Amino acid sequence: MVKVVTRKYIGKENVYDIGVERDHNFVIRNGLVASNCFNKSHSTAYGYVTYQTAYLKANYPLEYMAALLTANSSDTDKVQKYISTCLSMNIQIEPPDINRSGVDFTPAAGKILFGFSAVRNVGQNAIAAILEARDEGGVFKSLADFCDRVDLRTVNRRTLESLIYCGAFDKIEANRHQLIQDLELVYDWAQSRAKDRATGQGNLFDLLGVAATSEKKTNNAFDSAPKAKPVNDYPPQEKLRMEKELLGFYVSDHPLKSLRQVAPLLTPINLSQLNEQRDDTKLCVVIMLNGVKKVMTKKGDAMAILQIEDLTSQTEAVVFPKTYERISFLLQVDARLIIWGKVDRRDEQVQLIVEDAEPVETVQMVMVELNPQQASNIEELHRLKTILQEHSGDKEKAKMPVIGIIQSDNSRRLVRLGWQFCVQDARITVQALQNARFPAQLRSLTGS
Repeated sequence: MVKVVTRKYIGKENVYDIGVERDHNFVIRNGLVASNCFNKSHSTAYGYVTYQTAYLKANYPLEYMAALLTANSSDTDKVQKYISTCLSMNIQIEPPDINRSGVDFTPAAGKILFGFSAVRNVGQNAIAAILEARDEGGVFKSLADFCDRVDLRTVNRRTLESLIYCGAFDKIEANRHQLIQDLELVYDWAQSRAKDRATGQGNLFDLLGVAATSEKKTNNAFDSAPKAKPVNDYPPQEKLRMEKELLGFYVSDHPLKSLRQVAPLLTPINLSQLNEQRDDTKLCVVIMLNGVKKVMTKKGDAMAILQIEDLTSQTEAVVFPKTYERISFLLQVDARLIIWGKVDRRDEQVQLIVEDAEPVETVQMVMVELNPQQASNIEELHRLKTILQEHSGDKEKAKMPVIGIIQSDNSRRLVRLGWQFCVQDARITVQALQNARFPAQLRSLTGS
């Protein structure tokens, strides 16, 4: 083993982590010079760590992804990327559960459970109080049970509302609106009981101890907890909106999840791949619109900065004045849109320049069926190509994609034809294909 014994400053050199050819500022015993020692040691260490992480991901995927989510829980973009990776690995992410969650993301019954620390408005002291009460008294059986057992000086009303809105009480009561209504009454009731215990008064059933079991005593006590009048639950979209507000992500569901199978036919990329695209390449993505910021240019024209996301990532998009004038009525928060545009790189930041948009619900595709013989017949393919090119019209307005269905006795394969075969009027194109004896039909992206 060799050891550096002296260091000598020889001026500034550009370092590329591959050593220097002649002079080196590390001298070892016997007048020898240490060559490439830095990068070799680092490449060995990185290689070993890569091997370890690859092994863990391959053999313990649930535990590995839970640890990865926990380590990056403060980085919204990375967590969303890893949640998308989990879904591609068939690992389901569950929202927080008041009776099962711990501090961090944890593996549970083949799934990954959100930790309390990832919920906004739930601090470390509140988490400690919840876990302590659960360890001492077992699972919480109702909202009243929870409020009666935890320290409400630490777990305040805002914390409880956040836990309800994000779904942490869903296994106890799935109606989140009902729980919020009950909380107004139960919180004051639990505080009153806590004051009584502090002054030594206690509850009648607690003092007499007449019930046969502790479970029966608990039930009797909580039967006296006040309840609000029955109400209907929040609409699904509202529940998801509040869930995302508190967790930073859609967890129990996602507005775009129903399009997961069909969207790739329409859009070959997702937002996480945006950085890999070449500048000015024509792109198409299916997104949720999370935010719209209207901006006025120096000339007084209106434009917009959009916050968008899909199942893989979140990013920023820009709508310049001419486009904004045409599509501004579509730019509503929580709208599901398909947008066309191109990549722009400014100040080391990747943006999507929006050139057009359409609600997902109105997007249509041309589906044309081919048997294996047609799919391999050059003359038939040329005939199909000619029809599509005749109906492409204005290239800037030709947005409707054409999907080929190759149908055989034992299989059915969908093939998305290239951008050059997009058409302007889908209905006229379908009619032309049918007239040419190609079975064709229109299909909406939502399947309706």
